[in-house]
Parts: sequence; C-alpha cells; structure tokens
Amino acid sequence: MRPEPRAYLELTGAMVLVGSSVVAGKLMAESLPVFLAGGLSSAIGAVILLPVLFWREGGLPGVGRREAGVLFLQAFTGIFLFRVLLLWGLLFTSAAEGGVITSTTPAVVGVISFLFLKERPSPRVWAGVALAVVGIVALNVLGAGAGAARGPAPLLGNLLVFGAVVSEALFTIFGKAASERVSPLATAVSASVLSLALFLPLGLNQAVDFDFSSVGFAGWASVVHYGLFVTALGYLLWFGGLSKVPASTAGVFTGILPVSAVLLSYLVLGEPFSWAHPVGVACVLLAILLIALQRPNPGDVVGKVPPA
Repeated sequence: MRPEPRAYLELTGAMVLVGSSVVAGKLMAESLPVFLAGGLSSAIGAVILLPVLFWREGGLPGVGRREAGVLFLQAFTGIFLFRVLLLWGLLFTSAAEGGVITSTTPAVVGVISFLFLKERPSPRVWAGVALAVVGIVALNVLGAGAGAARGPAPLLGNLLVFGAVVSEALFTIFGKAASERVSPLATAVSASVLSLALFLPLGLNQAVDFDFSSVGFAGWASVVHYGLFVTALGYLLWFGGLSKVPASTAGVFTGILPVSAVLLSYLVLGEPFSWAHPVGVACVLLAILLIALQRPNPGDVVGKVPPA
C-alpha cells in the first residue's frame, strides 16, 4: 500500500516543531533547571491533550502489559531522555557541533529499524538516508564558521547529544510498535503523561529552592512553546504520520529536525545566515522527495512490530 501524502506532511510538520525545541530548549536551559523545565513542558502537553482524548475517543484505551511497556519506553526514551541529554549536552558543547550530531538521526533510525523491526529499506530509502545525512552535516559544518566557540567540554557535550539522538531513534521505533494497537492521539497523551511522571520527582526537588521570579518572558514563553507546540501538536502530527509509513521511511523525515533548528536559530536568536543553509535544505528536501516517490515494496508492512 502506497503511503498517503498526508503522512509526509504530518511527519514534516512534526519535525519542524521538534526542531524548534533546540531554540526553545536553549532558552529554557538558560532560565530553568533541566528537570523542572522538562516537567513543566510535559505538564502543559498533558493538560492540553487529555481533554482532547476524552472528547474524541472517550478516554485512555485499555492496553495489555506489552503495549503499556512499549508506551512507557517511548515516553522514557523520546521525551524524558531526549530532553535531559539534549539540554545537558548543549551546556557543554556549541549549538553548531550539537547540530552535526543530531544530523545522524536518520541513519540511526534506519539501522535500528533494520536490526529490530526487520524492515528491508529499498535502495531509494537508503539513498535518501545518506543524502539527508550528507546535506545536514554540510549545513552544520559549513555553516558553523571558523572560530566558533566549542563550549567548555565539547567531547562530553557531543556524547550527551548523541545519546539524545539514540533516544530519538528509539522513540521512533517504539512509536512504530505502538501504532498498530494504539491511536496516534492516545499514544501522544500516554507519552506526555508518562514523561510528566518521570520528570515529577526530580522536578519538584529542583523547584523547592528555585527562584521563579528570576525567569523572564523568554524563559516562560519557551516553556509554553515546548509544551503546546513541541509536545502536544508535534507529537500528534508525528504519531499520525508514523502510523501510515514504515519506521525507516519516517526516520528520513527526522533530518528536518536540525534543518529547522538552524533556520529557527537564525530567525529567533539572530545567528548569522550562511550560504550553506540553502544547500543543506535542498539536500534534505531531495532526500524526502526520493522517499515520497519510491514504489511500494510488497514486503513492507505498515505497522509491523517485532515478534513477541
């Protein structure tokens, strides 16, 4: 079955919003402790999504132990670990080097889906993965500029950011496994609620001695943006698209994340624009075009999960 164009639009929109999390996350990290910021943004997402779920689907679905475990792992890897590792990593390395590390996300998703979901990506898919990685690496490397600050501990920071990349890849794989039995909306709600539960203990501990009056407008705006657009709308779009295409195909769309992050850093944070930007964007768009125009493989099964 040929994937619907709507799925590609949903995946693209989701990754544009998730890419904005780099800008919002940087502003949050400068204003709030990591676990407190993560908990507040997850709380906003849960408060928004829960009423929508009860309105459209009547409440949380009944799931078995296996499905509940997958949903927990999804929240733990894709929201909790991703946010913690990314925010901590950006404290030790530069945004440019962090962007280079995040550009490996499509390749990591492709490898994991090949190893664990037994998907067999076509040569066109692998070409799209390679082109996305090359384009985004070129975007970040050529656009970083000579003499850019590397941060106080770039090796540690880059390792932490790569850990966030692996977490994002696992998030995609677990989302694929859950999409066969749980609706996109219910999956998004579950991820928000479970991630809130994970952030809550350490977040409350940080909140006890924190001076909330020190947080300015930019800090609070970034928390609201993260909860409303990245957590709520972003995950709704992502799970909606992921339920219609193989995980390896969806993985290519994660290449939009660093492209979105760089462009929004330019627009929001006022970072200098480089000629490398349109080169990277063109490579990623071409990669997506390769995937979108591929012929369906009879062996591909949307919603495939590993054997129990």
